[in-house]
Amino acid sequence: MTKTKKRKTTTSTPKKRAPPTLKVVGHKDNEQIEHTRDDVVAEPNLQDFMDYQIDLWQRTILFLDTLRQRGNNMLEHERAGLPPLLDFKYETILDARHFETPVNYALLRITEVGDDCWEDCVDPNKPPVIVVDPRAGHGPGIGGFKHDSEVGMALHEGHPVYFVIFFPEPGLGQTLADVLHALRRFVEEVALRHSGIPPILYGNCQAGWAVTLLAADCEGLTGPTVLNGSPLSYWAGEAGTNPMRVSGGLLGGTWLAHLTADLGNGRFDGAWLAQNFENLKPEKAIWGKYAGLFANIDTEKERFLEFERWWNGFYFLSREEIVSIVENLFIGNKLERGELRIDHGCATNLRHIRNPIIVFASYGDNITPPHQAL
Repeated sequence: MTKTKKRKTTTSTPKKRAPPTLKVVGHKDNEQIEHTRDDVVAEPNLQDFMDYQIDLWQRTILFLDTLRQRGNNMLEHERAGLPPLLDFKYETILDARHFETPVNYALLRITEVGDDCWEDCVDPNKPPVIVVDPRAGHGPGIGGFKHDSEVGMALHEGHPVYFVIFFPEPGLGQTLADVLHALRRFVEEVALRHSGIPPILYGNCQAGWAVTLLAADCEGLTGPTVLNGSPLSYWAGEAGTNPMRVSGGLLGGTWLAHLTADLGNGRFDGAWLAQNFENLKPEKAIWGKYAGLFANIDTEKERFLEFERWWNGFYFLSREEIVSIVENLFIGNKLERGELRIDHGCATNLRHIRNPIIVFASYGDNITPPHQAL
């Protein structure tokens, strides 16, 4: 009879690792004291509560003071006549208010960047750049209201830069065709100043379709066209993600544009367009941006005031302009289909464009999603 020895099964227990240590720098003597993770979690005490209340009151005072400054900036800007918010010195080249068919547009030339003059920044052999800002309720300036902008970047690369602005009040009976003819004259003037070199067109948001019309109409006169979040295909979109398409389908037609223009005695207040943009994400407009400012009041104040200064400057459109834009673009989608008539006997077809078009679009842009920009 054989005896079998039972094998002892041994299980090795892993050694417990020491908890990671966190180094905390003391405020008084600047000494480094090591604490374990268990030591960091501490019961709140009265001092913590007092510190929290002090921080809350400090943030509240700074937050309310920032809102006060925003209101003062808005009033100051309105009293000054709502001038363009450009962070660059400029001179007026053409004022379309004095054209045979006047419109509220003007062509500016950027002359200085800080202490540097035009001659120090510009390479005359490079093609000029024309930046056109959107006329969608707000005033001009978003393309150049700080040095790190389209204007600043183009100047940094040595391009002569021109900027198209508009004034708060439209001309009497001003039409979309009148505006496009004025923009064409601006392009001709810039090309003439640079030995016939076709200028590069920058169109921001709603100005994108305007420069696209110029590129199609001014064949051979313009160079590459850069579109930044600009809608061209108005019926495109993704189901359930673009609320403006839903509201447009429910409220449809041009009757709202007619009604608001009637209430403004023939002028359409751009504040209505700004409100539409905020309705895309009401939680951000009502709560999000203010909560972000309150939480980061030490670092976000200047950025907030800078942007709100532009956002709260509202400009008017004429009844003829807003009705034509809504009827032909947003409802009729005639730009994409090649059926948009600038005036009698002249229809614009995007297939006539022979120059490069560079499109910037983002899924984070809920005003012009990529489906409508491409």
